[in-house]
This record gives sequence, C-alpha cells and structure tokens, in this order.
Amino acid sequence: MKKGVTSLGRFLIEEQRRFPEATGDFTLILEQIAFAAKIISREVNKAGLINILGKAYSVNVHGEEQQKLDVYANQKMIEALDHIGKVCAMASEEEDDVIHVPDRYPKGKYVVVFDPLDGSSNIDVNISIGTIFGIYKRVSEGENGCEKDFLQKGRKLVGAGYVIYGSSTMFVYSTGNGVSGFTLDPSVGEFLLSHPNIKIPEKGKIYSINEANYHRWDEKIRKYVEYIKNLEERQYTSRYIGSLVADFHRNLLKGGVFLYPGDSKNPKGKLRLLYEANPLAYIVEQAGGLATDGEQMILDIQPESLHQKTPLIIGSKWEVETYLKFMRGEA
Repeated sequence: MKKGVTSLGRFLIEEQRRFPEATGDFTLILEQIAFAAKIISREVNKAGLINILGKAYSVNVHGEEQQKLDVYANQKMIEALDHIGKVCAMASEEEDDVIHVPDRYPKGKYVVVFDPLDGSSNIDVNISIGTIFGIYKRVSEGENGCEKDFLQKGRKLVGAGYVIYGSSTMFVYSTGNGVSGFTLDPSVGEFLLSHPNIKIPEKGKIYSINEANYHRWDEKIRKYVEYIKNLEERQYTSRYIGSLVADFHRNLLKGGVFLYPGDSKNPKGKLRLLYEANPLAYIVEQAGGLATDGEQMILDIQPESLHQKTPLIIGSKWEVETYLKFMRGEA
C-alpha cells in the first residue's frame, strides 16, 4: 500500500481511539457493512456478464418488482451483520418486518436499517446505484430488538452512510464527527480515504427533480422551481438521474438540491423515511447542508411505521432554506 494512504480500517481504529470508552462494537459494524459493499460491488461490476441482471420474479413489501441484485444485496447485508454479536435486529426496505438475529448468535445493542440496493431499476442500463444504511442504539428492553427500536427520530442515529457503485465504488459515512469518503481500490481490495471532511457548498448550481411531475405539484413547489431556474445571480443546471444515491452524491460534492416532494398522486412522496431519507439527512447535516419534508427537518420526524414514506428536499443550505420560505409563503 502506498505511503501515506489511509485505509477505512485504519481510519476507524484511529477514530475509535479518540473515545476511550469505545468498545469497538460500532467499528466492527461499519467494517462489516464495508465488507458487504465489496461483495455487492463485485457483483454489480460483473452483472452484465452473468445471470444476475434482470427481475427476480418476486415483489417487495411495497409491491415493487425486485431485481435479482436487490435480493442478492439484501442477503449479503444480512449475512454480514447477523453473526457478529453487535447487532440485535435489522430492518430492510426489501423486507416486510424486523429481521431478527438468529438465536444461535449473540446479540448486541445496535440495530441497523438499510436500503440494500437503491436505484435498482437502473441496474439493467448501467447507471450508478447504491446502498444506504443507518445505525441506532436499541431502546427496547431485552436483547432481541423490536419495531420500537427502529421507530426513532433520525436525530437518534449514531451513524449513517451510503455506498455508491459507479465508475468507482465509494463508501461515505459519518458518526457525528463530519463526513468522510473512501474509494475502493480493487487492486488491494481496500477502501482508501479519498474525500476527508466532506463539506457541501452553502450554495450550489444544480437542481435535481423529476419535472415530468410538474402538473401534479402544489403551486408553491412550481414557483420554487421556476425561481431557481430563472435566478439571475446564478445559472442553475438540471441534473436528474433518478437514482437517489447518485443524485445525492453528486450534489453533496458539488452543491445543489435534490427534490422529491409530495404531489397529487403521491402526497407523501415515494422515498422511505427510515431507509433513505434519515441516513442521507444525517450525512448532509454533518456536511453543512439541510434536509426537510417541506414542513420540518427530516431528522425531527417521528416515524410511525417501518416503511413510512416522506417528501424529501435535501442539499445545500441556501437552496433548502429558500424552499422552506416558499412553502411558508414568505417568497
């Protein structure tokens, strides 16, 4: 390994040493998620060569057709975490109910939520997709974990992150001390620190929204988008991939706003609070940005169910604050 290069494993150990009371449990969870990401990345990168692309001929809890890689990624995330003795339960966008750790394994004090393969409808056309995860401490009595442990506000997250499988594979995470990004070097099989202390620009030049839904939006949303498009002081560019991780990652690094608001067809939007909105809101706030549903900050929403949906407006501070002004009728 090159001199001066920091691997994810080393970075996690050095971070752990900053907290004398740390037990290493949290470090192991992150290492296992990174391990699962390497396995998923390998399959994503060779998906066009083997019989793993396409539909699995099953549907998930949301009635969406699961792709083969959806099922594979979900299983690899579970297998990476169920045996380590640090997790008591998991919840996945692909599963109806809480996933309990098998009785043959010891239980830990953490629960993990994840979207194993976000943007999977783009798999067959070779567009960047990703894995999103969040980690909470168990709040229920006993050692097995239950739904109550997952219905915590995003403010209670103790860590969150995502992996993007694109031209390179990146692992981006935060434990409340800033945001760090690591790029997978396939020649050594390690995630190496490539983006230390990520900060989202306070103002951006990118807006990401599906404008095909324009006729279903509330008038306030239309006015906001028109305002952004016609701003004289800064020329905005429209960039919408339709893969949340890819759109979010680009805007995190370059500045801008991603919007999936509610509309007349989907009043609560289509994104899931636990598996998508909360972890990314945690990341963006740590990087200096904001995330809202149009009324309150995403991290302040009290979840009521495992698969609750929410509108999501997330990105640079100025763009999100301006959106809120439009929603309040102040602009």
